[in-house]
Amino acid sequence: MTLTILAAAASGHLNPVKLFLDADIVVQLVMLGLIAASVWVWTIVVSFSLRMGAVKRADADYEQGFWAAQDIEAYHGAAKGDAPAARVASAGLAEWRRSLAMKKLDAEGARQRLASVMGAVVEQESDKLGERLNFLATVGSAAPFIGLFGTVWGIMNSFFQIGQQQNSSLAVVAPGISEALFATAIGLFAAIPAVVGYNRFAREIDKIAIALETYIEEFSNILQRNLSANPAAGGAASSVAPANR
Repeated sequence: MTLTILAAAASGHLNPVKLFLDADIVVQLVMLGLIAASVWVWTIVVSFSLRMGAVKRADADYEQGFWAAQDIEAYHGAAKGDAPAARVASAGLAEWRRSLAMKKLDAEGARQRLASVMGAVVEQESDKLGERLNFLATVGSAAPFIGLFGTVWGIMNSFFQIGQQQNSSLAVVAPGISEALFATAIGLFAAIPAVVGYNRFAREIDKIAIALETYIEEFSNILQRNLSANPAAGGAASSVAPANR
């Protein structure tokens, strides 16, 4: 693509640098802002792709060891890595221990608290993962209009030049219009990957949240069975055997 642009520029058909340099100062500022937004969008897309891959691997590794473990607390305490599933398990185990420490165990109340506590952690993890997606959504919706503003301003400037020179020939109008339309092109260049990236990563976050909800349901069932087996409290988290879920 770079070679194509350079070749076109050399033949006099297209020179993006010249279009930028010859544009009005307002159009130039619009272009610079959109170029900066585009660079930041691609930075987020690349970094988020790497982060999502790392999160999925960490969750898969943690859950694989978790369900195979014979001692939940021992495994959870020894597990390393930044896994959302580990934070969900930590919240569930903490609430489970608090329920067992109560003088009179309320199994139904404990079940509701376990679901509420772990569900809240899932929401927090989803929000944490998606916090940088707001910028992609903003660029995806605003960049075309910002580019259009630059185009409208450039066209207005072209008409002003027609009035100043009292000459409506294409040679007078065309350069300004080309520079103006270039602003719209840059706006689309920034908006398209932002929209595609936002939609893709939003789906990935939803998939992670659904996987965590499934994990919560299975883990909560195991904890509830253990609560039922310890009606007088005094059970231990290490007595839960997730492999038998």
